Amino acid sequence: MTGSEKSNHVLLVNKTKNTNLGSAEVANSFFSRFKGLMVVKNLERGLILKLPPNRGRRASGIHMFFMRIPLDIIFADSEKKVVDTVTLDPWTTYTPVAPARYVIELEKGKLKESNTEIGDELDFTCEHN
Repeated sequence: MTGSEKSNHVLLVNKTKNTNLGSAEVANSFFSRFKGLMVVKNLERGLILKLPPNRGRRASGIHMFFMRIPLDIIFADSEKKVVDTVTLDPWTTYTPVAPARYVIELEKGKLKESNTEIGDELDFTCEHN
């Protein structure tokens, strides 16, 4: 896999609530994380931004610059435990309440639909964990 490629799709599940959050791609390079979902008009699947290890809370923050649609965002630690959630509109920024290893961008409404909350455990498999 080259530095700008994304891995295969993964299934994202909330193990605590036994709910399905849908499929997602994994962005694990600087470029794929930077590009994220910018200028996407219709979200076919979510995106898991795999951050480098040992990032602090501020370095786990995200921006919604150049985004065209609102998103539900899940911040999860290295154990895939939810440390924060938020729904963001385009052209906003957000810093989570705790450091995250994974930032998961989903279609707006997925948080409510799956009842995902801080403390829930997620399940998905990323290559090169």
